[in-house]
Amino acid sequence: MRTFAKLFAKSPFAPLQSHMQDVNGCVIKIKEIFEALENGDNKSVAKIAKEISKQEARADTTKNELRNHLPGGLFMPISKSALLEILSLQDDIADDCEDIGVLLTLKELTLKEVFRDDFRNFLRKNIETYELIRVIIEDFDNLLETSFSGREAERVKSMVNEVALREHEADISQRQLLKNIFKNEDQFTHGELHLWLLILKEIRTLSNTSEKLAHRIRNLLDLE
Repeated sequence: MRTFAKLFAKSPFAPLQSHMQDVNGCVIKIKEIFEALENGDNKSVAKIAKEISKQEARADTTKNELRNHLPGGLFMPISKSALLEILSLQDDIADDCEDIGVLLTLKELTLKEVFRDDFRNFLRKNIETYELIRVIIEDFDNLLETSFSGREAERVKSMVNEVALREHEADISQRQLLKNIFKNEDQFTHGELHLWLLILKEIRTLSNTSEKLAHRIRNLLDLE
C-alpha cells in the first residue's frame, strides 16, 4: 500500500500519477489480449482477462486510498473536486479495460480476416488517444513548477488539442470498421456480431474518456 501522505508531500499530483500507473497496466494488457486473440490463443485470452481484472482491482484500491487519505488542510493549485473528477475519469479507463476483458471471455471469438486491418487501426487509434492523456498526467509536475502558465501550459494545451484530433480519428476508424462488419455480416453468427459490437463500444470509450480528461485539464489551464 502506498503512503499517500508522502505522495502528497512530494507533489499534489503524485497520487493521480500513481493511480494512472495502475490504469496504464490495464491498457497494456488490452494490447496483449488482442494480440492473443489475433493468434487464436484463447487460453491466453482467458488468462490475460483475469490479469486485467486484478490490475483493475489494484487501480480501485489506489483510488479508494487516495480518496480516504486526501489531506483536509492541504493547499493545492487545483480544487479537491477537480482532482477527484480527474481521478474518477482515470478510473473509468481501467473499468473499461476490465469490461473488454470480460466480454472477450463470454464466447470464443476469432479476429476474422475480413475486418482485421480495420480493427487493428481502430484499436490503435483509441490507444493512441489514451497514450496522449497519460503523458499529460505525467507532465503535471512541470505545470506546477510553471504555475500552470507559460510555455509548458501552451505545450499541454497543444497536446489537449491533439487528443481531440486523435479521438476524432478514432471515431472515423470506427465508422469504417462498422461498415465493413455490416457489409460482411453473413460471416458472423448472430451471437458473434452482437458480442463484437459490444466490444467495439467498450474500446471506443478509451478515447472518449481520454478526451473528457483532456477537456477537464484544459479547463484548469483556462482558469489560470
